[in-house]
Amino acid sequence: QVQLVESGGGLVQPGGSLRLSCAASGSFFSIYAMEWYRQAPGKQRELVATITSGGRTNYADSMKGRFTISRDNAKNTVYLQMNGLKPEDTAVYYCKVDYSDYSQRGFASWGQGTQVTVSS
Repeated sequence: QVQLVESGGGLVQPGGSLRLSCAASGSFFSIYAMEWYRQAPGKQRELVATITSGGRTNYADSMKGRFTISRDNAKNTVYLQMNGLKPEDTAVYYCKVDYSDYSQRGFASWGQGTQVTVSS
């Protein structure tokens, strides 16, 4: 089972930057896709960005050019660099990891979420 610990959220002014981290630990055979989601009050959770084990990335349209997802496979950690933050980026950000155990069964694990607030 994989446990995820997120960090890096906080309060930032519009136009500012934050870098979120999500570290995976526990017992697993391999980690595949790593993703960031977010959920604003009263809204559904939405996909922010995805990075495959090979480093291929994909972003939601509203984040393209402002957010960058990356990963350090040696540290089992995924990052989300957020630049040019807007008030509408205010949300709880969650990381999600797809992984397999030593029996090659697939699982997904979610982080506990980290609050990002963009306000002046």
